[in-house]
Amino acid sequence: MIALPPAGAAFSAPTPDPEAEEAGRLLFALDCRFFFAAQRLDQLPPPAGVEVAFAGRSNVGKSSLINALTGRRALARASSQPGRTRQLNFFDLGGRITLVDMPGYGYARAAKDIKEDWQGLMFDYLRGRPTLARVFLLLDARIEIKPSDGAVMDLLDEAAVSYQLVLTKTDALKPAQQARKFAEVEALSRAHPAAYPQVIATSSETGAGIAELRVAIAALAA
Repeated sequence: MIALPPAGAAFSAPTPDPEAEEAGRLLFALDCRFFFAAQRLDQLPPPAGVEVAFAGRSNVGKSSLINALTGRRALARASSQPGRTRQLNFFDLGGRITLVDMPGYGYARAAKDIKEDWQGLMFDYLRGRPTLARVFLLLDARIEIKPSDGAVMDLLDEAAVSYQLVLTKTDALKPAQQARKFAEVEALSRAHPAAYPQVIATSSETGAGIAELRVAIAALAA
């Protein structure tokens, strides 16, 4: 059973170390540009440097989060038809690290369909990319964990890919609700062998958690 905080408990995100926070700020102050898109494994750019990938259900706020991290309004664009984008988009961040925007999953589909989808390009990319340092798996804080999220976590465990859970849209929750959701997702993270133990709670609207996520990525770039 998951031990959740009391109903009135307030949520407080951990404060990054000032030196680490500055390293994250400087990294994301660098120019970030789109440079490649791939729909097949043989179209992937040659491995070079460090890559981090962003994954999540359709409408989880992935594009908004990437834009908030980089300080750009339209670097990453959401598809006008959720669930239709089926390619990997690569962004170079100042020659220091590559950000990979993965297709959204789970739009009105069953978990078994997600496994079939991700057994193709997505799973092959995750399992065979030597430069991939971590996947940031985004979860919408406003809704329950979906079977498709669990299916993707199982595939990441199977591929032995390090991944970290990131809550999005936390501004929609009151502090006590945030605390309970955070505890639930922390327990979920501990139940999966390939999951990084630290959960990050973010909001692209308020900027909450953006500095903490930048710190995590900067540590990988270093």
